[in-house]
Amino acid sequence: MLLKRTFALTTFRYYTSATVFHTPLHLLELLQLSIDHRSQKFTQQCHAQILVQGFEQNAFLTTRLVSAYATSGTLTRSRLVFDSIEDKNVYLWNSMINGYVKNHAYQAAFGLFYEMCLSNILPDDYTLATLSKVFGELEDLISGKSIHGKSIKIGFISDIVVANSVMSMYCKCGELRETQKLFDEMPYKNVSSWNVIIAGYAAKGDRISKSGLWQLFRKMQADGFKPDAFTVATLLPVCYNDDGELDYGRELHCYLVKNGLDLKMGADVHMGSSLIDMYSRSNKAILSRRVFEQMKCRNIYVWTAMINGYVRNGAPDEALALLHEMQLKAGMKPNKVSLVSVLPACSSLAGLIGGKQIHGYAIRMEMNHDVSLCNSLIDMYAKCGSLDYARRVFDGSSSFIDAISWSSMISAYGLHGRGEDAVIMYYKMLQQGTKPDMITVVGVLSACSKSGLVDEGLNIYDSLMTKYEMKPTVEVCACVVDMLGRADQLDQALEFIRRMSLDPGPSVWGALFNASVMHGNSSTRDLAYRYLLELEPENPSNYISLSNLYASYKRWDVVREVRTMMQERGLRKVPGCSWITLNGKTHSFYVADKAHHSSSLIYGMLDDLIPIMKGDESCLDIDILT
Repeated sequence: MLLKRTFALTTFRYYTSATVFHTPLHLLELLQLSIDHRSQKFTQQCHAQILVQGFEQNAFLTTRLVSAYATSGTLTRSRLVFDSIEDKNVYLWNSMINGYVKNHAYQAAFGLFYEMCLSNILPDDYTLATLSKVFGELEDLISGKSIHGKSIKIGFISDIVVANSVMSMYCKCGELRETQKLFDEMPYKNVSSWNVIIAGYAAKGDRISKSGLWQLFRKMQADGFKPDAFTVATLLPVCYNDDGELDYGRELHCYLVKNGLDLKMGADVHMGSSLIDMYSRSNKAILSRRVFEQMKCRNIYVWTAMINGYVRNGAPDEALALLHEMQLKAGMKPNKVSLVSVLPACSSLAGLIGGKQIHGYAIRMEMNHDVSLCNSLIDMYAKCGSLDYARRVFDGSSSFIDAISWSSMISAYGLHGRGEDAVIMYYKMLQQGTKPDMITVVGVLSACSKSGLVDEGLNIYDSLMTKYEMKPTVEVCACVVDMLGRADQLDQALEFIRRMSLDPGPSVWGALFNASVMHGNSSTRDLAYRYLLELEPENPSNYISLSNLYASYKRWDVVREVRTMMQERGLRKVPGCSWITLNGKTHSFYVADKAHHSSSLIYGMLDDLIPIMKGDESCLDIDILT
């Protein structure tokens, strides 16, 4: 990069020296050099030479000069050059409009476009495509439709580039029906046309759109269009079912290999990241790692995708090890997305030391004021048991906190059983003018439930439904039922369920079931359990809960029946797991697990501790350290 810039500087000095006569072709080359290097200094020198040589009204040079100033961020100079031209052609107008767009001065771009139309200059395909793209990014459907109408009026809608841009605008504005209509009316299509409509269906995301998506993909090939890397990268994020099972992902991966688009043939990091993410979402971390290892070129996004994949698949150790490897072996510094991705791994391992190290790194790299990173730090500290540190991060971020920050801090107080502080934080959030969302509501109601603050919780719920006119979700209703149930107000909880405006889900009946078991109410327990089995007949947790309940009553006959029913249905609950980190190594333990090399010593220690925990005074003289 340094050699290229040195060569460019040498070339520029030669061509701008007094001994060289500057033809328009030379000056065009120098202006392109200025654009490539985004150099305001080079552009000013070129401008000076243009004025000296008397080319200030040359259409080609002035168009390139406007682009050069815009690229270096000096829009004022671009506009001065633009206004100085007496005979403006469509290319000069396009150059100035595009300069505004690239610098996000959208209103100025729109104003110039209307001025262009008033000057009786007809926009061309480049003008219409540029503005369609901008209106799509802004999701301005009304203005986008006006560009569509203008394209039809002057006969450019048959142009593939313009039509693709208008289709993309409709997609980004959520108008899939208009996109499909325009696509069907196009007399000519290319691969980009198919990519736009496929991306629109993929962005929609619902089951009907997914069905149409794969029909489009098959029709694209049937019509003789070969999908490219962009097509496949668009399809990969929707290649997994809601259950996390692979759908079309492997078939697309095979297509990549078969058509020479696989990672061994090039350095498409976007494709690699999409494949890693697809396999990770399908709970195939091993396949994600295989794709990762096969990639020749790995940038920060590829490493982050793999780290995030390990976290998503419950492998926090591997995620932290990969972050370490990224820095030591690849020499790559994590960005804020990398840190946000890996922080849940510290939460899973209760790794306060690792979380503090990441926090310290963020401070050194001056990333500690990023709101998403601060929210992740609050969540990590709370789950690692350090509520004071969580509050310290929150207070230090007070100048730029958002609704998620408030929700994270409220949930942190609830997690630690400090419901009063959660309620105070909630009302403070309202005073600051932040409107609560459903995540905030679940957090504060859950905190009230765990702390027995029934009246406060019900008041908050009522105010949300009346003052803020929020419609309750199943999760919110489950919190209310849990809050009433824990307070032994089972009749009120059941009445609340009957008055719900939406169908109660498993979480609602599960909350009622747990509360009835806690307070020994058999009739309410049986009612809740019946609904749970009806809603989730294949959920092993429901059978385990009933089995444990009857085991506590020593009803072994019923326990046997429940276990037999589970075996007949092929149901098996994932065993519970706990872990501890010693000297940088994490030791995991499952129920009845004897795989650990020190399992005999561990069980021996437990045999000595259990009677002490039960209060057997005869065991108090045991030296448990021997």
